[in-house]
Amino acid sequence: MTSHLKVYDESAVRTLCSTRANEKKAWQSMALLDTQVNLQQALVDAAQFGIRYVLLGICEDIGPKANLGNGGANEAWPAFLKRFLNQPHNQFIATQKVLLLGEVNTDDLMAQSNQLNNQQGQQLTQLRDLCQQLDERVESVLSLIFKAGLEPIVIGGGHNNCLGIIRALSKSKNTPINAINFDPHADFRECEGRHSGNGFRYAYNEQHLSNYHVIGLHEIKNNQAIIDAMSEANFTFDSYQSIQVKRKITLTQVIENALSNFNDLPLGIEVDLDSITYMPVSAYTCCGFSVNDTEHFVHLAANHRHSKYLHLCEAAPRQHPNGVEAGAAHVGQVISALVNSYLQAKENT
Repeated sequence: MTSHLKVYDESAVRTLCSTRANEKKAWQSMALLDTQVNLQQALVDAAQFGIRYVLLGICEDIGPKANLGNGGANEAWPAFLKRFLNQPHNQFIATQKVLLLGEVNTDDLMAQSNQLNNQQGQQLTQLRDLCQQLDERVESVLSLIFKAGLEPIVIGGGHNNCLGIIRALSKSKNTPINAINFDPHADFRECEGRHSGNGFRYAYNEQHLSNYHVIGLHEIKNNQAIIDAMSEANFTFDSYQSIQVKRKITLTQVIENALSNFNDLPLGIEVDLDSITYMPVSAYTCCGFSVNDTEHFVHLAANHRHSKYLHLCEAAPRQHPNGVEAGAAHVGQVISALVNSYLQAKENT
């Protein structure tokens, strides 16, 4: 077993699970990994037994803090689990093909980051160094999943974690990949040290990212240097303003157009929950898309024949105006809906 992964057994999730007479819950149909077997072999065995999807959590807010943002993204994964595990299992959702793997081990990095102030120059540098260490852990765990031929659904933490996922998929396929991102921010800031705002820039500079398209980029929330860097890389976007304000084109049209322009390289599906109006996230917005819009994006992207993963990030329950408990309920429901959209689209493809 790798030291960078907390593999869940029944005891790890028992307290989150409920039962109801004459009803089968999602957790009762899902698989857990055999912790007595070599991790890579156990994942290969799971694939041979019919598992297709792997749920993986990342409980960290180092990346958002290193980007001068707010904390709380470490709380998204448990909020999701409480909701998702207890939804009914029926003919419409293939949770029997889902492996609940566990979470990337971030305990030591989080303990260090919690002592740091991102408003102090040297401490900000330390946060970015911790983010770089996290990249390596995410990559190491995702590499095992991709090598087993499984599709990860990665939940929690900041958008910084896209880099580890992209690196792992690119290296496992020995080719750069494509990515489509539902996000008000391009996350293409300069390589000034790792944080949640420059994961795709690092991936591009490392030649792991071939084509990249952002759906819903907010014209007022990205500086000119970011827009110029995207243009220089020949990366594209459809703005929030063109879709929602000017109504020049529909959301369905921009998604379908973007997907049709990708070549046959592996495709990553990225969703920054900052894109959703009133969502408790690291960067709260009143000017975004609905949950239904986001479900629609996931559905269409997951239908693409080369899509290989789903990454849902930046949800932060503590940022809810009514407190962390209300935030956890909100986050759990929304992320579960997006995961369900992915699974249903994949199974219907």
